[in-house]
Amino acid sequence: MTRVFTSQRHLAAAIFAVSAVTIAGAWTYEWLGYPPCELCVKERIPYYAAFALAPLAAYAAQAGRAGLARSAFALMALLFLADAALSIYHSGVEWKLFPGPSDCSGALSTAGSMDDFMKQLKSVKVVRCDEPAVYALGLTLANWNVVITAALAWLAAVGARSR
Repeated sequence: MTRVFTSQRHLAAAIFAVSAVTIAGAWTYEWLGYPPCELCVKERIPYYAAFALAPLAAYAAQAGRAGLARSAFALMALLFLADAALSIYHSGVEWKLFPGPSDCSGALSTAGSMDDFMKQLKSVKVVRCDEPAVYALGLTLANWNVVITAALAWLAAVGARSR
């Protein structure tokens, strides 16, 4: 471990920066016309939490409130670890290893009549969880989220164990 990762302030800054870049990337894909599926939206929650928890951890470390800093890091570690698990599930849904949520994967229902079909077109905009829209370097965004959140969980765990 390098000296940079021995300081809780630096760990918090790294977690904040990686979270910001990841969310900016997600928003960029949306701007380019790739709306997120239901699981993708849920996978963003720990990043948003890190926008509050990482500065809190850095401030607490600077102010000598080691218990508060460790608690903030521990909470981030748990959130990112849970997100890694959700991303593994999402990856499995994309690979058709198991079924996804019924409202964003599975068989499409058919309309009974043309009028019903037209009503569905006007009211429903479903982004499927089981059909990845984007691949980057051979991996889907859910696959990349496993890697990113596992790394962030590790960084946060290091921060929680730091004195």
